[in-house]
Amino acid sequence: MRIFGLVQDSIVDGPGFRFACFVQGCPHRCPGCHNPDSHDPGGGRVMTVEDVTWEMLKNPLTDGLTLTGGDPFAQPEDCLALAHAAREHGLNVWAYSGWTFEYLRDQGSEGQKALLAALDVLIDGPFILEQRSLALPWRGSRNQRVIDVPASLAAGEAVVIPD
Repeated sequence: MRIFGLVQDSIVDGPGFRFACFVQGCPHRCPGCHNPDSHDPGGGRVMTVEDVTWEMLKNPLTDGLTLTGGDPFAQPEDCLALAHAAREHGLNVWAYSGWTFEYLRDQGSEGQKALLAALDVLIDGPFILEQRSLALPWRGSRNQRVIDVPASLAAGEAVVIPD
């Protein structure tokens, strides 16, 4: 998989101490993105899912995995394998995507749908610079939603976790 960066003990990419996996490649290229160097799908460095998993499991205090980027749904198969590894070790899984829950559920590839189904929480929607807010928990702009994925898939509509 192509990796932009890995962060141990992130406290800004979800609750608790998180292992944040910043994947390389993002088709959205949102103006004002805080990781514009992650957009190029040919950039970053190549790592195996096994090596990323090993990095993730180095800290026994890690509460969860956050897939971010770039856009994890641009590398759904590798991110799904990493999500499964996290689950096998009792970690919850969050992901950020510029695509909406509805798009991924209804129009996503089979790999994207499988990754969506493996998540606990999805923060969806593109970053919109004009709607930027530093006061929002876990997201960068007001249009983005924090979605309970299992509840949403069961309900057939996005179930937003309130602030």
